[in-house]
Amino acid sequence: MSQLPGSPGYGLATADPPRDRSSSPWAAFWLAALGTFLAYLDVTIVNIAFPDIAGDFDESGLGALSWVVNGYALAFAALLVVLGRAADRIGRRRIYLAGVAVFALASAACAIAGSPAALVAARTVQGAAAAAMIPAALGLLLSAFPPQKWAAVIAAWGAVGAVAAALGPPLGGLLTDAGSWRLIFLINVPVGIVTVLLGVRWLRESRAQESAPPDLPGAALLAGATGALALGLVQGGDWGWASAATLGSFAAALVVGALLVARTRRIAAPVLEPALLRSRWVRAANFGTLAFGAALFASQLCGVLFLTSVWGYSTLEAGMAAVPGALASAVAAPIGGRWAGRSGPGVVGATGAALFAASLAWVIATAGESPQFLLVWLPFGIVGGAGIGLGLPALIGATAAGLPPARFATGMALATTARQLGAVLGVALLVAVVGTPAPGDALAAYDAGFALCAIAVTLAAAASMLLGPRPSPVAAPAVGRQVARTSVAAG
Repeated sequence: MSQLPGSPGYGLATADPPRDRSSSPWAAFWLAALGTFLAYLDVTIVNIAFPDIAGDFDESGLGALSWVVNGYALAFAALLVVLGRAADRIGRRRIYLAGVAVFALASAACAIAGSPAALVAARTVQGAAAAAMIPAALGLLLSAFPPQKWAAVIAAWGAVGAVAAALGPPLGGLLTDAGSWRLIFLINVPVGIVTVLLGVRWLRESRAQESAPPDLPGAALLAGATGALALGLVQGGDWGWASAATLGSFAAALVVGALLVARTRRIAAPVLEPALLRSRWVRAANFGTLAFGAALFASQLCGVLFLTSVWGYSTLEAGMAAVPGALASAVAAPIGGRWAGRSGPGVVGATGAALFAASLAWVIATAGESPQFLLVWLPFGIVGGAGIGLGLPALIGATAAGLPPARFATGMALATTARQLGAVLGVALLVAVVGTPAPGDALAAYDAGFALCAIAVTLAAAASMLLGPRPSPVAAPAVGRQVARTSVAAG
């Protein structure tokens, strides 16, 4: 049987990373969950309030205001691996709490923004802070729990993110209707303050002990390549997929990525070790996560557009229609975590993807122009939500199973980057497929959008089937051979 990371004889560690037994692993979980909830809530909560934001800043065009959404997404995607690597080096607790504090401050700046430029700038800072929070939170969890519990813990963590993303639209609609779009940012402030105060008391520091200097040029190249790729995907629909700007963004991503690859081969401690990507297990898990993320976020947008355009729902009603799916995801995720712990993530990821695909096929086959919530949308939400709760955390957990202890945050940042790039790619492809259909063509257009999501999640199922019951150990990164241990010290 293959050795698990952290087991005797594996990679760069000779035992599980030491843990401070006086700290509660579940206290670490709930504190990490708070920051995770904020980060993923703000991915979707702004969408529902966008018309009200545009109404307050009506002197600005929609193109400029779209950066309220895109600025967050770009900073989030571009900085995940860089800040995950920083968390491994500097300290996961330190980076996590700093990220939550900056996120809360940026949220307050969003709430009081007096101009579109100020709002976009604050949203971009929010995205950067979220990029620090997510991989550091996962690194803290993997350090706090033994490897045999990772599948269940990451599934529960994944449920928090899925519920947050699903609750964004209804919560945003309620807060906007209750007063102002500014409330959707203000609610982050007290949660952030509480998280920081409790985190100082209950979270324990963990980091990799390294003597090599940080790879700052590599970090800049990695952020530049990821950011250029995300920029082309986000703006391709507006600029035109064959436009000089879009093609230039993709070309820049390729050139900067090539420079990054060349650099990783020349230095001892690169920001992203090639060993983390050479493993078939890690590649399959990350591709599956990307495809699943594309299906998830594209289906959420397609669902809102379908409900409001074809069935005539209000934005608040469309948001509330997502609640059953969120609840089903929250219930399924811990079940999937226990199942993955026994059978491995491959079968769980494939089953979840199959359920999600079946729910999309149900909508395509049964949804007509007349609203049928109980017959059509409720089964779609429950079956699809259960599939999401099973599948996506299993694929993210598969990445964790292939990591050496000194790269917890870095490796999990790879999985989160895959999910985020998948989201950007899925939404971009959905917009290209659906377009702006005429009233008589709307039903067929949204059926095509749901079919696109079904294709994406089928690819995720195929990637899941490449994952056996246990991971093959990845080679220890070059810098890992210089690492004596992963330390956990009281904060």
